[in-house]
Amino acid sequence: MDDSMQRPGALYQQLAAEMRSSIASGELKPGTPLPSEAQLTDRYRVSRPTVRKAVSLLKAEGLIEVIHGKGSYVKAVPAPPLTIERTVTRKGKTFTTPQGIWEETTPPTVYRTRTTTVTGPPLGLPEDEELFACDRVLRHPKTGTRALHRTLIPFATADNTPLLAEAPDTPPQKIYAALTDAGHNLTWTETVRARMPLADERSALELPDATPVVHLLAVTHGTDLEPLLLEELRTNGHQAQFAFRVTADSPRTLHSVPD
Repeated sequence: MDDSMQRPGALYQQLAAEMRSSIASGELKPGTPLPSEAQLTDRYRVSRPTVRKAVSLLKAEGLIEVIHGKGSYVKAVPAPPLTIERTVTRKGKTFTTPQGIWEETTPPTVYRTRTTTVTGPPLGLPEDEELFACDRVLRHPKTGTRALHRTLIPFATADNTPLLAEAPDTPPQKIYAALTDAGHNLTWTETVRARMPLADERSALELPDATPVVHLLAVTHGTDLEPLLLEELRTNGHQAQFAFRVTADSPRTLHSVPD
């Protein structure tokens, strides 16, 4: 790392991200003294003001603590305060997901969009294929954590499920019920990755500087594993983690409850 290098974002934020990664990996061990300012300057090849700003940011995040008379020490990476359970439960014709407890901060926004190199492949569609979209901004009532939820509905799915053509802003739980009524046996495939946020995501999620997002893609499959629907969930990577229930006899995330 060098002060003269041209990279996105302030240099102290890049340094804070590298130090944060070192803490998370155990390279900088909890309970040990933080390397001196001179050592950090030499190690990362940055100026002392850059080091001071990065360390101040990590102190504000609670990753570094100052012990009076001793100096700065590395703290353990705290567990995220919010665990998002990734399950779908069905009882009769009613589907329930943990997302149901989140509050919508604004009315859903419905529009037409096109598939991208990210959203096309999970749906089995080429890039630039037109489909319906519905965006929601959510807030967790207990922790205040914000999340962005997007539903992408291919025209073929909407054509075979009138409710979706008429109301693409139908909540996911009711979409699952409508697809089941249309004769589909539903299963889900989900992938998760962490990345740095785009400018609009940082604003909508109210993210502090140098905070990653966790980005989940969930594909709803119908009979014969046909992709019917794609959901995206993006939220604060420091505030939330996902939990998945895995069984040995089924790849599904659907758990049926007897009537």
